[in-house]
Amino acid sequence: MSEKPHLGVRLLVKDATDWDSIDTAGIVAMRAKAEKLLASPLLRFVTKRPDPGARAEERRLDLPGRRLRLRAFLPERAEGPRPLVMSFHGGGFIGGSPEQNDWVNSGMSAALGAVVVGVDYRLAPEHPLPAPVEDGVDALEALAQDPFGWGIDPERIAVFGESAGGTIAALLALRSREEGPRVRAQVLVYPGTDWTGSATEYPSMARNGGNPGLSVARFRKCAELAVPAGVDALAYSPVKFASLADAPPALVVVGGLDAALDHGRRYVERLMEDGSEARITVYPRATHGFVSTPGLVPAARPARDAIVAFFAERLAAATAHR
Repeated sequence: MSEKPHLGVRLLVKDATDWDSIDTAGIVAMRAKAEKLLASPLLRFVTKRPDPGARAEERRLDLPGRRLRLRAFLPERAEGPRPLVMSFHGGGFIGGSPEQNDWVNSGMSAALGAVVVGVDYRLAPEHPLPAPVEDGVDALEALAQDPFGWGIDPERIAVFGESAGGTIAALLALRSREEGPRVRAQVLVYPGTDWTGSATEYPSMARNGGNPGLSVARFRKCAELAVPAGVDALAYSPVKFASLADAPPALVVVGGLDAALDHGRRYVERLMEDGSEARITVYPRATHGFVSTPGLVPAARPARDAIVAFFAERLAAATAHR
């Protein structure tokens, strides 16, 4: 008998959107509705409360031609220079906000003694690629200079990304091989690693596309809006890069019932084929988005523990090899 998603997921994570016919106005309206729901105290039983060992701080980061909102978590007890973890939320490049990662971001901050910064990057259809990635690149370069006096150690920087945010995190990690602040570790949670025409051809898309969290139709719509005609999809598809050699160590966390499972699996395979350190952890009954819904999916807690342990190991190694 095949595994089924947890009952809470089946009851509450429903997608009634007609992705084949929704227009731009519908996307924007849906995003606003989701943000309002996320702000509701009633949703805390799904997303859980932030870790009390870290405090939230809202900031605005001025960049050329735009201002980005940052939602940072600062550890209550850490002293001295602090690691920086850049965090990028999911949402297919058309939705989502840093708040959906409060539970995991605050937990990382408290456990690692790190500054964990969720970036409210620009979204399609108003701002397709490359805008979201440019926001990630520019935010990382700015925060490495510690403009807010958080006590950031520029030699201990890591990236975390969920779903489409995993695309941004992976691209920042790979970019750091040649330019920008050095990224010491990357954790990608059910990432999108292929935005080309082959993105929905992976076996897990057909096998798990009917499960809650991510459907094939939804992924196609996200790709249509985020990677419109004229944008080079290969430039935003890490599994298609010619070489992944010398990439920062990677941990990929995926759900066994997730349509994007093979996106993460193939990224790890490519990293290992090119001699880079990578590992994957698959949680059998987990669906897309499970790390953001710890109240529904028990696997979220061991997944967060694994993420913290991986970052702790890698950021400690960065200190030892200075």
